[in-house]
Amino acid sequence: MKSLEMKTFEVNGRQGNSLIHVGDTLANVSTHIPDGTIPVIITDENIKRLYGGKFPEGPVITIGTGEKNKTLATVEYILRELVELGCDRSSFILGIGGGIVCDIVGFAASIFLRGVRFGFVSTSLLSQVDASVGGKNGVNLDAFKNMVGVFNQPEFVICDIDMLATLPEAEISNGLAEIVKHGLIKDIRLLDFIDANREKALSLDRDTVFRLVADSVSIKSRVVQADEREAGERRKLNFGHTIGHAIEKLDQSGHGRAVAAGMVAAARFSEKKGFINRDAVDRVTDLILGLNLPVSIPFPVEEIVAAASRDKKKMGKDVFFVFLDSLGCARVDKISYDEMNDFIRNDLY
Repeated sequence: MKSLEMKTFEVNGRQGNSLIHVGDTLANVSTHIPDGTIPVIITDENIKRLYGGKFPEGPVITIGTGEKNKTLATVEYILRELVELGCDRSSFILGIGGGIVCDIVGFAASIFLRGVRFGFVSTSLLSQVDASVGGKNGVNLDAFKNMVGVFNQPEFVICDIDMLATLPEAEISNGLAEIVKHGLIKDIRLLDFIDANREKALSLDRDTVFRLVADSVSIKSRVVQADEREAGERRKLNFGHTIGHAIEKLDQSGHGRAVAAGMVAAARFSEKKGFINRDAVDRVTDLILGLNLPVSIPFPVEEIVAAASRDKKKMGKDVFFVFLDSLGCARVDKISYDEMNDFIRNDLY
């Protein structure tokens, strides 16, 4: 296998272009910040403790860790700190952290003074293949996930592979779930590669992880480029997320874990609809199990039905649900909540 290198991908958004550098490093971030600009750095407590000594020059705003901090209250705290620092429209905001940091920082930067420039150093596997790429920024509102937000592209994203070494094992699996999703919806070759390299992926073999991150970013950047505002093709990136987000409302152990169980559910729903066969469902289930991810839902059926009914992608009494046409190919159908709930009640448990 080729040694680690850097690959750059580009998304051309309505507000500007975003460059995603896979294999670049935190140490190199200053070369991407506008000349003569000292960034305001926003990070969380864990990343500051682990990497604060390697941050570029600039004031640091620190937020708490965990989904409980992904709120409008945290955004308000950041905005007040930016005002206190005397920031203006020439300021540049640098988010260093995982998906929660990227979501919050992108949203805060997009609404401060009606928008200032920002970039990310993405520090978790889940963030590198999902949250930091694509220009979705936002926070939760009570039990409603990502209910408040904007589309706005960061100027750059650095996916530093070496920073993944400090991740807990559970967070590695969380990230791998989204990589599996990309393979399932767009690229059977990526799925085959994950299948053949499970142990290397779990142990963070550098070349293996570089390939997985680069391929995932390539897929997501192409999808976002074609459909930045999620009017059609981008909906496929929600494979496993409708039921997955319902699980996540009830279990805060990780986005990837919830989506993993949601993908198995969506594969089974795809089989019921006649799109794929049992062998395909079994392969999805086996792969997800082999990555130390759950394949079943440990909550009462009516709790899942109730949580799924609050999905932000609903359209009246309908929802855009992502199915598999085959392994490596997804389709989006608008179905009624009644049909989805009948499947959950009668076939999923």
